[in-house]
Amino acid sequence: MKAIKITGPGGLNDLALVDLPDPGKAGPGEIRVRIHANSLNYHDYLVVSGKWKAADGRIPMSDGAGVVEDVGEGVTEFKVGDQVVSCFFPLWQDGPPPVDNFASTPGDGIDGYAREAVVRPANWFTHVPKGYSHAEAATLTTAGLSAWRALVVDYHLKAGDTVLVQGTGGVSVFALQIAKAMGAEVIVTSSSDEKLQRARALGADHLINYKSVPQWSERVRELTGGRGVDHIVEVGGPGTLPQSIASVAIGGHIALIGVLTGLTGDVPTALLMARQARLQGLIVGSRREQIEFIRALDATGIHPVIDRSFSLAEIADAFRLQEEARHFGKICLEF
Repeated sequence: MKAIKITGPGGLNDLALVDLPDPGKAGPGEIRVRIHANSLNYHDYLVVSGKWKAADGRIPMSDGAGVVEDVGEGVTEFKVGDQVVSCFFPLWQDGPPPVDNFASTPGDGIDGYAREAVVRPANWFTHVPKGYSHAEAATLTTAGLSAWRALVVDYHLKAGDTVLVQGTGGVSVFALQIAKAMGAEVIVTSSSDEKLQRARALGADHLINYKSVPQWSERVRELTGGRGVDHIVEVGGPGTLPQSIASVAIGGHIALIGVLTGLTGDVPTALLMARQARLQGLIVGSRREQIEFIRALDATGIHPVIDRSFSLAEIADAFRLQEEARHFGKICLEF
């Protein structure tokens, strides 16, 4: 089977398309999955670019979607022909988070899904929403579930709430779609007027270009009558967190999902305290939460926005597009 491996010293030029032995049939408790799609995430980019050191020869990509080809003894949840998608933390099945690292995450601590077939425990996957393509399904593992957990699992979003999403990448576009489906008012920030207009077409109520309005927190407070927003999907990290804190309503919630602007920085703790807001870090979610998310997608009819798909052999070009931040929504590999 074809697969991608990260070869030393690491970097987009060191992604090798290789032939590997077929993984064979499913054993007890396992399923064999023919992988047809991956989706790109910032975490994957850190790994394949060498910024986040992975083992030499690691197969990248945490998000894998495909079709069950074989079912092992004792497996009742899946049958041959089912469409499935992987879980980001395969050992986190339910309950509070038991992990604070990526040792068990496919594509990082263990081999991932940039390959044509895998044999894995059945509970490392879930079913996909009805009518989804493989590429659409592959967007759910990381970006989709992160947005769902931030808005619904951790915050209990309700109709009439105000939500701010930063940018128009995979997590942010999912958050916009989920928030609108649940009756929230949504503010979107971006440096691109073109991307902001695409966000409006998805239902965004207010648009802020943070290049033309550098102190965008002031505009957020204007739009909310001085109150601030109930919930912020924070993907920037230290470079945007101070303005998020200035934008949040008293008693509001900031979900820290991304670190696009760096890993460390100053936090205006006095203002956070004065706002009496909750700042919560999160990394994706459990298998149970993924199942509930997929049930909600079936109910709402939401489909992810895919900017462009590449072949497995074009993985480096796909990540270069992500690196340049020219995409809207998700970038996928299909094979």
